[in-house]
Amino acid sequence: MKIHKIEARDLPDLWFQAVHDILDHGQRFTIDRGSYAGQTRLEYDYFIGHVKFPGSQPLIPDIPPSCGIPNPVEEAYIYGGEGYDRSYIEYLMTGHKEPGESYTYGERLTKAPITGDKLAWWEQNQSEIIDKRDVDGKMIFEENGRLFLNQIEWIIRTYKQFGERNNQMVLQVAHTSDLTLVDPPCLRSIDTRVQEGKLHFFVYFRSWDLWGGLPANLAGIQNLKEYMSNEIGVEDGEMIVESKGLHLYGYAEDLAKLRCLKV
Repeated sequence: MKIHKIEARDLPDLWFQAVHDILDHGQRFTIDRGSYAGQTRLEYDYFIGHVKFPGSQPLIPDIPPSCGIPNPVEEAYIYGGEGYDRSYIEYLMTGHKEPGESYTYGERLTKAPITGDKLAWWEQNQSEIIDKRDVDGKMIFEENGRLFLNQIEWIIRTYKQFGERNNQMVLQVAHTSDLTLVDPPCLRSIDTRVQEGKLHFFVYFRSWDLWGGLPANLAGIQNLKEYMSNEIGVEDGEMIVESKGLHLYGYAEDLAKLRCLKV
């Protein structure tokens, strides 16, 4: 396997380099299951991207007018606007879920149910096992008789209360039972670190659409990071992203060649 690594200044730079390089270094696979089954895609064996200044504006790709192609991500998709009932930031940072949706990233991050043994230990005040905290309506809240955790607010509170040297603060999206879903979440986790006064993110996607998914996902995740760093009281930091399935679908190859002047 080949590990493809990119050092990027900002998010548009990461996207462009990844699109440019996959045309030369990606392997062509036929999709066996899931979205676009039966079609082909170019895919990195494993991808690592290190972004030094992910907060630099703009967050979405730069498409010169001379290319004659649309931007793969509209700002209205990220922040809300005409043509979109829900912004991507809402999808990522709130617990709202539409009928028919098996999950949203925001539901996993802000409305995680406390159940099973963890709930029993919580109710039994098993302080040697469970970090029981007050039900404050924000970090821990009740709804219809059930107890929920907002991971984002928990991590903010933990850094503020206990300091930065903490390797436990991972925003978890994946559930073990996700294997039963026809289309399980692509984003699995966002690990965090506060170091030298900055909040850094370590993001892992199991499968990742390079053309439109990566720039939209990372623009939203960067907004999340800025919110959390501001609440913690530290500066916005760097971002390291990884995937064993970063890919370019067949329909986007011609667009990628136009953007990279490889036609």
